[in-house]
Amino acid sequence: MDKFIIEGGRPLYGNVRVQSAKNSVLPLLAASVLTEDEVVIREVPAITDVTCMAEILRGLGAEVTFSEGNVRIGGARASNHIIPSSLTRELRSSVFMLGALLARFKRAACAYPGGCDIGLRPIDLHLNALKRFGVEIAEREGYIECTCPRLSGADIALDFPSVGATENVMLAAVMAEGRTTLAGAAKEPEIVDLQNFLNAMGARVRGAGTDVIEAEGVGRLHGTEFTPMKDRIEAGSFLIAAAICGGEVETEGVRAETLGLLLHKLRENGCKIHTKNDKIKIVSSGRLRCNRRIETMPFPGFPTDLQAQMTALNAGAEGGALVVENLFETRFKYVPELLKMGADIEVRGRTAFVRGTGRLHGAGLTAGDLRGGAALILAALGAEGNSEVGGLIHVDRGYSDFEGKLRSLGAGIRRVRI
Repeated sequence: MDKFIIEGGRPLYGNVRVQSAKNSVLPLLAASVLTEDEVVIREVPAITDVTCMAEILRGLGAEVTFSEGNVRIGGARASNHIIPSSLTRELRSSVFMLGALLARFKRAACAYPGGCDIGLRPIDLHLNALKRFGVEIAEREGYIECTCPRLSGADIALDFPSVGATENVMLAAVMAEGRTTLAGAAKEPEIVDLQNFLNAMGARVRGAGTDVIEAEGVGRLHGTEFTPMKDRIEAGSFLIAAAICGGEVETEGVRAETLGLLLHKLRENGCKIHTKNDKIKIVSSGRLRCNRRIETMPFPGFPTDLQAQMTALNAGAEGGALVVENLFETRFKYVPELLKMGADIEVRGRTAFVRGTGRLHGAGLTAGDLRGGAALILAALGAEGNSEVGGLIHVDRGYSDFEGKLRSLGAGIRRVRI
């Protein structure tokens, strides 16, 4: 087990090249089993969620190798349709495999998916959508078993624009017989990235980025090489870090339109934002005003994956903020750790009332989930005094060499083995 030792109060200066998007790479890896040909995904981040997905693919019989940041997946020998329960419970994204395995093998089985403890995150949307293809689903001893001798295209409507359910439908639809139309689809940029990847494999998908996606089924997909989009959540985390600590930081690889509401909120805090192409620069004095209201919504709304980081920012700013979490019912589990730093936050259900204290102080902290862990690290970087942050197993799920990139900006942070 590792922990971070953080010296707070240092301003940040410099440039950060953003990693490929975790929330894009994982469904791309799942999609790789749709073909027997070799698939190469370039510039894959060294995060544990990727390692876990690679182990799932190996468990299915695929050959997976890493070399110089690239991942090669050979699916010719893949024949197993059962995802090992030990890996499924570690990684929620394993649920993407249902659509892909059904398209390839006409059957799939997995345990209920796990991941961060931020709420129930039921997969009813996924299962109900798959039933529309003619899939029969049974639940036995904690396993979901799906079978379908013949996937048939269908008209599907989601009651909520779930990213995961949208991606699962796309993976099943690309090799279903006939046309599939998905209404109420999620519009996240990662959905567009998956469409581009599938079409590079020979699929016929259109409409990603809108609320209606159409797919014309094809009989076979072929291999491809693909570079995923960059991680807008990582970029946002570094911009928030610079806002909290003060200084001047530029991220490279993410376009401003994918972080529109975050940039608006940072301007409300008193930061200056400059954008050009895929570069975003923030200039901050470190003396911030609270946002009056932050409310998470599906894209293009404020991203839930940046809610914790912005709550940490507001906790050390001046004034008061109301933070509303609409996507996950227990995403404020990190708040008791911020209270150890002197934060004044009251949580009622899915709403947090933040009274800014002007500045937080160092403390011993433990991360309980990925984004909450990132929030604690950012809060510690801007706090008075030193902090220790444990529970890095959660942070390592989504951030590659987080401490190294922060040190390159001047942060006082180091990793030590407990």
